[in-house]
Amino acid sequence: MGFEREELHHWLRLTLTPGVGDSTSRKLLAAFGLPEAVFAQPQSALLHVVSQAQARAIAQEPPELQALAGQTWQWLQADPERHRIVTLADAAYPASLLETADPPLLLYLMGPAGFDLTQLGRSLAVVGSRNPTPQGAGNARAFGKALGEAGVVVVSGLALGIDGAAHEGALEAAGSDARLATVAVVGTGLDRVYPARHRALAHRIAQRGLIVSELPLGTPPLTQNFPKRNRIIAGLARGTLVVEAALQSGSLITARLAVEQGKEVFAIPGSIHAPQSRGCHALIRQGAKLVETVKDIFEDLDLRADTAPARSAASAAPSSATEPPLLAALGHDPVSLDALVARTGWPAAQLQAQLLELELAGEVARLPGGLFQRIGHA
Repeated sequence: MGFEREELHHWLRLTLTPGVGDSTSRKLLAAFGLPEAVFAQPQSALLHVVSQAQARAIAQEPPELQALAGQTWQWLQADPERHRIVTLADAAYPASLLETADPPLLLYLMGPAGFDLTQLGRSLAVVGSRNPTPQGAGNARAFGKALGEAGVVVVSGLALGIDGAAHEGALEAAGSDARLATVAVVGTGLDRVYPARHRALAHRIAQRGLIVSELPLGTPPLTQNFPKRNRIIAGLARGTLVVEAALQSGSLITARLAVEQGKEVFAIPGSIHAPQSRGCHALIRQGAKLVETVKDIFEDLDLRADTAPARSAASAAPSSATEPPLLAALGHDPVSLDALVARTGWPAAQLQAQLLELELAGEVARLPGGLFQRIGHA
């Protein structure tokens, strides 16, 4: 949106007014129009919509407004093609988010000028654990890639673990194609990157996708903001795929919000021994669709590609007739060296040498506690 500076000032003032949250702000906008009109109302008119305390707050300019307005204007002017703000009054505001129970007043966007949030007709949120198993991280990247190859925009939260892997897969699929690859909804201001380890990933997303936040510039990574941003992730996408999640997980919040918005939820099952799988299993028991390949998602959301991806995510694993015997013995759950000795009858030294070869080949991951797990590939 091409802002006039005074217009930006009024929108920011509305978001900063103490005691007036998004819900009340939307009521004020519905009653009086744009923020400039809200602040022009006499208190008698405001009292038809808000309480007396809120009306008094609206009449007072927040002390931090001038500094934030100046900082935000400078950010917009620094790169007007790539730095944008979309408001509830903007035609570029995504309809899918506008239809949710709590749409943000403002969305800060960072990314190429040709990309916007109206391009999310074919989209899927991919979320999960910050501490995934190697199999879970591999699945997230493979599904992100397969979705991207099918022209589906991957929406996630830039967090460590599943989120980052899904973004990586989508970017890999996009290659040099001039299309929106992935959207990262973050829980900080767009002048910050959190987690810091994803600084390079965030830069790549800002080149080939969009980074989105509802939070003012300068907002640090505060715990309470991350569950709140999950409603935006769920709201932007057509459905939500949970790759791995513990029972107490922000990903389950995203899934619940998707259900409340009338959208499909998908979950990948995992090992019964892995805590990271229990959230997915709970979702499946509650009605989420069990997913083994991207085709399961395409069938429900009608997101079929014009041409099928060359390699579909989470395709069937090689049969035990063609895979190395040790991989067959490993199975798909974490396993100890002692258990492998019992399964194969081979000496521990021989097993350790073969495990090292498979680990160097990227077929096996070494886990804490002396466990090993095979890594699935698309």
